[in-house]
Amino acid sequence: MKTPTLLVALSAALVSAQPPRKPVVELQMMTWAEIKHAVEDQGMINVVVYNGGVEQRGPQNVSGGHNLMGQETAREIALKMGHTLVAPVLPYSVNEAPASLPWGTIGLTGPIFAEVNERVAEQLIKNGFKNVFLMGDHGGGQKELGEVAKKLDEQYSPKGIHVYFCDQMYDKAQNDYWKWLEDNHYPSYGHASIMDTSEMLYLSTRDGHDWEWVREDLIKTAVGDPVLGRGQRRDPNTPRINNGITGDARPSTPELGKRIFDMKVDYAVRQMKEFLASQKAAPAN
Repeated sequence: MKTPTLLVALSAALVSAQPPRKPVVELQMMTWAEIKHAVEDQGMINVVVYNGGVEQRGPQNVSGGHNLMGQETAREIALKMGHTLVAPVLPYSVNEAPASLPWGTIGLTGPIFAEVNERVAEQLIKNGFKNVFLMGDHGGGQKELGEVAKKLDEQYSPKGIHVYFCDQMYDKAQNDYWKWLEDNHYPSYGHASIMDTSEMLYLSTRDGHDWEWVREDLIKTAVGDPVLGRGQRRDPNTPRINNGITGDARPSTPELGKRIFDMKVDYAVRQMKEFLASQKAAPAN
């Protein structure tokens, strides 16, 4: 019997990259000689540093969802962008395992998260990459990624090397998607509800996969605490469901998941191209 344990989720995050898929854009699936050739001879001078995360995602979704989605998202971004490779997905985000529901959540503090991303980016610069794109699949850490990118870009841009934070992949894509859900009369949405569950359904079943990231038999009961409006407080007299879901995941479908996945990829690629275009437009010193 398969169980949605943290071990299963983390193992899936590592195993799902086997065997290498063609074309190979993942650094961890390339030899050093292949990486050197790609960077120096094939112009693969862009690299994506994608931050995932491990956290409870309701009873229906495995806890490594951010990492699993991150591998697929980063790969698709690199393929659409061109001349781009992908660093191994960083598996932990800025988060804290809550006392009321700690199981499955492993979080980092903001300073540790920032230091790890800064170190990884600088190591990739040593590998010869000229443009490092930081992005994250989790709300915790967005601020830190922006700060790291700003710091490193100021440090390295005089050498023709840039570090960018692709915030639109997370923030703008989600906000636009939520607006679309609202316009199309879907029920309340939040953590581990329609968006998360649908994207995991789509990615775990596309191309004939059967990765079982979602316990599909539990979707029919996947409803949690209601989404509160801005400034609204939870009624203390109303018992909490406290199952890790905010909103209603029951309408989740692979089709809805494809929509948010495509938006994340398209928004990231568009912003990356805008960053590169800004280099060409910048006046020469």
